[in-house]
Amino acid sequence: MHSDVVASRSAEHRDSRESRSGSSTPHPDAVSLAIIEQLQEDGRRPYAAIGKAVGLSEAAVRQRVQKLLDQGVMQIVAVTDPLTVGFRRQAMVGINVEGDVESVAEALTDMSEVEYVVMTAGSFDVLAEIVCEDDDHLLDVINKRIRALPGVRSTESFVYLKLKKQTYMWGTR
Repeated sequence: MHSDVVASRSAEHRDSRESRSGSSTPHPDAVSLAIIEQLQEDGRRPYAAIGKAVGLSEAAVRQRVQKLLDQGVMQIVAVTDPLTVGFRRQAMVGINVEGDVESVAEALTDMSEVEYVVMTAGSFDVLAEIVCEDDDHLLDVINKRIRALPGVRSTESFVYLKLKKQTYMWGTR
């Protein structure tokens, strides 16, 4: 992990993936994909340098980046190592739901400690990544907030002992 600014999918883009079939999700062309790859390598790369790499003017790159941001295709963010900014406990929480899975997933997205929410097929209906200050904080989030949500039948927590890889460099395949 690093604190450099990187390009990543925005929350809106992640949310839109659930309705991708038949949706109007924008599909960037090859030049926009090349711009995204440049930003994933270095989110602070100057537009002039990106333009040189992809064959556009600086102004054209600036316009395309703004369009990609506006469409929710990507966002440019600072990625930090949670341990270095005071968050000592991370966990993935598997959640089984009785009833409406989407309402539970939506309620989880409103919790500041929840960084990632996906509805899944398999052993769990929802997976949520939690970032907390310590074990007491994690216990409070799981016991008093997640388990208290209407429809939550059970949870299983997977506490991170050591994070070996987290990257936002998957490219644009």
